Amino acid sequence: MRVKSNWQNLLEILAENARKYPDKVFIIYGRKKITFKQLDNLSSWLAGGFERAGISPGDKISLWLYNCPEFVIAYFAGLKAGACIVPINDMLKPQEVKHIIEDSRSKLLITSIDKVETALSFEAQVPSLEGVISFPDARTFYKVGSLYRIMKKKQPPSRIYSPGPEDTASIIYTSGTTGKPKGACLTHRNFISNVSDCVYAINSSRRETIICILPLFHSFAFTVCLLIPLYVAGKTVIMRSLSPFKRVLRTVFNNRVSVFVGVPSLFNILKQAKVPWFLRLPLVRKINPVRVCISGAAALPKETIYAFEKRTKIPLIEGYGLTEASPVVSLNPLRGRRKPGSVGLPLRSVQVKISPVQPKEGVGELLVKGPNVMKEYFNMPLETAETIKGGWLYTGDLASIDEDGYIYIVGRKKEMINVRGFNVYPREVEDVLYMHPDVKEVAVVGMPHPHKGEVPVAFIVLKQGRNVSTKDILSFLRNNLALYKVPFRIEFRNMLPKNATGKILKYVLAREVQK
Repeated sequence: MRVKSNWQNLLEILAENARKYPDKVFIIYGRKKITFKQLDNLSSWLAGGFERAGISPGDKISLWLYNCPEFVIAYFAGLKAGACIVPINDMLKPQEVKHIIEDSRSKLLITSIDKVETALSFEAQVPSLEGVISFPDARTFYKVGSLYRIMKKKQPPSRIYSPGPEDTASIIYTSGTTGKPKGACLTHRNFISNVSDCVYAINSSRRETIICILPLFHSFAFTVCLLIPLYVAGKTVIMRSLSPFKRVLRTVFNNRVSVFVGVPSLFNILKQAKVPWFLRLPLVRKINPVRVCISGAAALPKETIYAFEKRTKIPLIEGYGLTEASPVVSLNPLRGRRKPGSVGLPLRSVQVKISPVQPKEGVGELLVKGPNVMKEYFNMPLETAETIKGGWLYTGDLASIDEDGYIYIVGRKKEMINVRGFNVYPREVEDVLYMHPDVKEVAVVGMPHPHKGEVPVAFIVLKQGRNVSTKDILSFLRNNLALYKVPFRIEFRNMLPKNATGKILKYVLAREVQK
């Protein structure tokens, strides 16, 4: 295990690895391999391009990218230019992306060539946005910069910026209580402390190879799949997608992946799938390098843990976190007792407690304190004050803590719906549905799903005399929302249950879909 250092920022870790292990491969992407020294050089050359494009310390750079080495290069290049990085979910619809770019006041947008035309429309609509850079080279769009042409010039910036530990490294957007995305400002100290704790918890070392099949724009994948191997000078194997899954399993074997990171829906599939021969030989480490599987981003059913471990003989440990905590809060210990149904013990520098809501049952809102807790919500002082009080992060999740300190998540104080690790706030979906000319009233609640964790269900009351089909509603939603936010089921009603003041009683609808 790498000894915790006094690193002040993420750039210091990269620089030290490039100096100590210049020829060691850090990133594997198909047949492409990038060493620590190459990443250091490429990000410096791109940072020079950012500087020439007018980026200065404190500016924001948005990354609207799928999983690829260019995401990592652009991330560190932005930090070297003094910028704060805004990763954007590449499954969002244009209007959702535009909101994030506008709200974060991003000055530059890095994207892939398939999104260039949409990106240019943002430049015309968002006052802060001054340029778009793509890869590969978008030759048909003369206004778009080329990421690789910039790097080929091999011109670093006039100076490499050195962020302080409390400087914001990333603004990661997450849905909030108003239904609008909120930008969680995560500092270099937040990330480094959280990574250091994770490394200690899973006993990671230079020999570590972690597969990154989860999206890098998500805080869980970014911290666990990218920053952990960076911290220990290990490797990350980045994959663009899970499909076909046979290719994922071949990649695990061929690259000797030691830590497999996924979400519950993936392990639900694996517990029933035909297990490859190399995953059935846990004692023969030369054949099967996978030493542990980690599940995060959503609740993991007990039966999934039992069935998966029985089939593979590989420990599957569950954790808990949220973007505002950089994101890992707790993890079932790799060494020592694991309790299925629990999200484990808090990381070593993290404190947790519950604010009693139901004292008799020992259940309350989970509060978190530690160096991993975000600085603030970007440009939202009131929301920040509501979420962080006295240094404690109010998670909105209901939990209990047993006598051994293990945490059990029992529900959500918020109405958030967790679809395969992605947060969907009902208000977002409802606001879009209210845009439909035939919709009078709507309520969206979450329903359990065997593979996705939860899915949204929409209850709709149409305006008098209107006749709209489920197909029409779904088509409308798909044109205005990311696909994972689109309701799994649409139910038309003559009326919705309400209280005396006319407020829709969502809990009544939620009980219906729980049956």
